[in-house]
Amino acid sequence: MSSDRPAGEAASATAGDPAPRDEDATAPDPSPDTPEDPASANPAPAVAPRDQAERPGEPEADEAAAAPDAEADQRPAPPADAAREAGATDEADPVGEAGPAGEADPARETDPAGEADARPRDARDAGSEAAPAAESPAGERATVPGAAGAGGATGGGKRSAAAEALAAAVRAVERGEADAASFFTTRGRSGAARPDAARSASPGRAAPTPGGPQAAAPHGTGPTGPVDTGPATRFGGADSGGAPLSGPAPTATAGAPGAGPGAGPSGAGSPAGGGGGARMPAAGPGVGPAELDQIRQVLTAGGAPPHLAEQVVRALGEGAAAVLRDDPWQLLAVPGVRPEQADGFARALLGPDCGPGDERRSRALVTWLLERAALEGHTARESATLRDALAQHAVPDPDEALRDAVAEGVVLVFQDALETPGAAPAAGDEEAEQPVRVLLGLDRYALAEESLADGLARVINTFEPDAPADAATGTEPETETEPETETETETETDEAMETDAEPEARAAGPAPDWEALAGAAPSPSAAELVRAVAGHGLVTHSGGESARAEAVAVVAAAHARGLRAYAAAHTDDGRRRLGAALADSGLPAALAVTVAGLLTGAEGPGRDADGAFRLDLLAVLDAPQLDVEAAAALVESLPDGVRLVLSGDPGVLWSAGAGRVFADLVAARACPQVVSRTPDPGPIGELVSGIGIGELTQVEAPGKEVVIVPVRDAGDAVHRTVQLVADSVPRAIGVPVPDIQVITVGHGGAVGTRALNAALKERLNPGPGRFGGFDPGDRVAYAVAPGRTVTGTVTAAEPDGLRLDCGGEDVLVPRARVADALRPGWAVTAHQAAGRRWPATVVVLPGDAGPLLTRAWVYTAFSRGERHLSVVHGAGPALPHAVAEVPAAERTTRLRALLRAQNATA
Repeated sequence: MSSDRPAGEAASATAGDPAPRDEDATAPDPSPDTPEDPASANPAPAVAPRDQAERPGEPEADEAAAAPDAEADQRPAPPADAAREAGATDEADPVGEAGPAGEADPARETDPAGEADARPRDARDAGSEAAPAAESPAGERATVPGAAGAGGATGGGKRSAAAEALAAAVRAVERGEADAASFFTTRGRSGAARPDAARSASPGRAAPTPGGPQAAAPHGTGPTGPVDTGPATRFGGADSGGAPLSGPAPTATAGAPGAGPGAGPSGAGSPAGGGGGARMPAAGPGVGPAELDQIRQVLTAGGAPPHLAEQVVRALGEGAAAVLRDDPWQLLAVPGVRPEQADGFARALLGPDCGPGDERRSRALVTWLLERAALEGHTARESATLRDALAQHAVPDPDEALRDAVAEGVVLVFQDALETPGAAPAAGDEEAEQPVRVLLGLDRYALAEESLADGLARVINTFEPDAPADAATGTEPETETEPETETETETETDEAMETDAEPEARAAGPAPDWEALAGAAPSPSAAELVRAVAGHGLVTHSGGESARAEAVAVVAAAHARGLRAYAAAHTDDGRRRLGAALADSGLPAALAVTVAGLLTGAEGPGRDADGAFRLDLLAVLDAPQLDVEAAAALVESLPDGVRLVLSGDPGVLWSAGAGRVFADLVAARACPQVVSRTPDPGPIGELVSGIGIGELTQVEAPGKEVVIVPVRDAGDAVHRTVQLVADSVPRAIGVPVPDIQVITVGHGGAVGTRALNAALKERLNPGPGRFGGFDPGDRVAYAVAPGRTVTGTVTAAEPDGLRLDCGGEDVLVPRARVADALRPGWAVTAHQAAGRRWPATVVVLPGDAGPLLTRAWVYTAFSRGERHLSVVHGAGPALPHAVAEVPAAERTTRLRALLRAQNATA
């Protein structure tokens, strides 16, 4: 065996000058790894639209817009690689083997988001008078009436007077020369004056939950580009450059019939259980065969595949045939449909009346662009960004198109104050002008962010520190009640049904005070967190893997106080590890739940008569994985007076869904912040800690905890990866094959998840794939819900589906979901691996990985191994460059501004 080479040795000189980190350095990666479609595993002459549409929470998906060479990305591994993969054990052990670094095949793909765009879009009434709103400087939204006489552009290049005024007003607001109120008139579409109607979101628990009926849903994704003005773009065929929209219907997701708690671990798949991503309603009982036939007829008349009918129903609901006839561009609501295909469909149905300036086309494009931005984590976009994007799609008057979209209620308008770095706000100077930016967003994300901001304010404002009397008894204030009523009887019944863990937490007798509990905490950082939780309703807690013990200490302290306390993780693996830590502290493992399980009621204490969780303290670990919709649903379900701890590692990749909740809350400084000083142990902990501050340093690894395996090209990378998993790591490190996870940068290309999974299956579990492409013993990645993927092993095939072992839990994947929800899982992406850990990991960095690497990606991938990390390294200097110089890109969100506005008025 060649001599070992600790991580960072070859790149230590490059990484010596780390990039400075500001408060936004933890912003999420704009292009998370996303799910793939099974059809994309085979070579195709053109990129199918399904390959651009990520399924909710699936293990893989293609995004053509982010992969210019998407066709090349679908190539299988070279035949020579397959020949080498089969007999890797006869070569030198690659654990610690040194060799020249090389370049890999440059053809690969990127994934723009960890959440799919396979979500519905509620059909809107084109004549609706609902008034969208513009946010005032204090965070409120003022009524925005429609433009008098607003109409669609006809395709001519002349800009109307209204559009000219709009453009001038927008630019004046963006330059800070005018208030956003001047951006709109106060006249309605009929010319009648409308009173301003500011709306303040209520902190009550009736606010919308993710995927609720009021939420607009996204369109499919696809590449941008000018509209084709030639013959109608066809769905497939060499003449159009399109590929057929093929494959099964989108995965049923939270909120859809048949996607209830039994759909997967933790009840994921039931309403609000996804923790990210949209919820696609299945065809309702009112949609029968006759209406499906009508939809097929419309699709056929427009040149679209008739088998899209069910997807159209999921996207548009009842009456979809009439909707498509009146507005063919509504086809963009179907996952994977691209603008040029929707244009061709519209031309086939409308004939010469169809033009690039049609107002229906502009509205659909605005929504499609915003939904596409949500896949990259944005909850809103600046008006200038949307104008440029519309111009790229050949919209003749983008300004007028935006104004029309606002007037029709397609989008909402907000203004957010721009922050000047290093400038302190003038105290008491309410007249001082502050520059603002004009943002446009969809109502689903606007409502979620406002509901979340109001909910966090409610948590802060309704909290009251423990009274001395309560501290002495360990009892609940709720026991001092008026004479019993029917509601109180129901509440007592609910309390009697609490988990077995509750009586132990409520043992009678004096309870220790918070200071005594802090003094008994296992570490100084844990003591600091206990003290912060004692006096505040909302606390943020940052730290690495070792810091999870500090959140466990808070739960233990709360139970010692007689409080009902729970800890929630993002993944089932995180819940199992959290349960083990609680058990080590003498607490029931049942106090560990997943966020999805807590929301669905499959785990945790359940809800009281008012719909609030029956708990007094909730510690949410993996908080950076919370998207804005899941966070809003979670906070909305908390009772008044609760203690909420949001804990997580700020260095990891961010949520698959839209928003950056944890980073915005930390940046807003709306609550106490505790930063752990407990380092992660061992060589892997030392390496990852350095990456977190922008340094890729050499670490001593006497037990081969960290090993670098240089590779020359893509074939060598696949060959070495298979050898590491099948032979070297089990033999040299003692970690069995089932406990080794491969992590790579993307799904396509010669060293993506597809190529690696094919090679690993051939070596580890060869078989014909008799059951939906899988065999018993196959490692799989199962998309239980939007944004959530679990790994497991196929144990059996049954008439009703495939049975999996997911970390000791028996899970049945329904037969109808196998094609959509299951992918081979020996190799996954870093985004799929976030929130999980394995005894050993093999991180693959081919030569073309450089443009895809960020500090957060490297931090996440390198920190997934508990005992061992092998790095198959062909990226050369791109690795230290990414660690030192490439922080995660910004996401455009409004939560930070909303929280700061609340702080200013508190």
